[in-house]
Amino acid sequence: MQNIAQNLAGIRAKLESSAGRHGRSAGSITLLAVSKSQPAEAIRAAAACGQREFGESYAQEAIAKMEQLTDLPLTWHFIGPVQSNKTRLIARYFHWVHSVDRDKIARRLAESRAPASGPLNVCLQVNISGESTKSGVAPAAVDELARQIAALPGLRLRGLMTIPEPVSTLAEQRAGFRRLREIFTRLQQGGLNLDTLSMGTTSDLEAAIAEGATMVRIGTGIFGART
Repeated sequence: MQNIAQNLAGIRAKLESSAGRHGRSAGSITLLAVSKSQPAEAIRAAAACGQREFGESYAQEAIAKMEQLTDLPLTWHFIGPVQSNKTRLIARYFHWVHSVDRDKIARRLAESRAPASGPLNVCLQVNISGESTKSGVAPAAVDELARQIAALPGLRLRGLMTIPEPVSTLAEQRAGFRRLREIFTRLQQGGLNLDTLSMGTTSDLEAAIAEGATMVRIGTGIFGART
């Protein structure tokens, strides 16, 4: 668990230096610790270092950990593919969902969200690289879906998320993230009140920050490689 503290410090330093190189404030970028497949003890260790935002991909695994960590003021983000039969659990237990890509899923989340919990924060997942193996709405369909979701009670559309195709150079990485930022800007100019670009992982953090990420999702860089 000592490594988690060291890793977090290293990632925060990298985030700050990357932001500075691209004329941005590190305070404008939220660090989301991807804790899927990690035990509750690892999350507790990260929380002891001031980390508050955690990302999970499997609803039941995440809920079991939440129940062990109820004493901590944590914000939980669902970042994996949303299955129809898990929408009730996700709407009940999570604060954010980054991976909405269908109107049907959005409506099920909205219907399942208790008014007392406040709106569920939502990002649309965009398949920016057009990969058949990845979830996400096609770029050409984002505008229509965004407006449908923005009108649903119980949800608050915050922005966009992507997991682009792995590429080897910084320029190629930036190109994918730039496409998402351009869609984001177009939606803002069209009247949608968006504030979140969820993009960038351990391997492409620099490129994501250069292109305007407001939330980066870091797993391996904090918790180490999954075994």
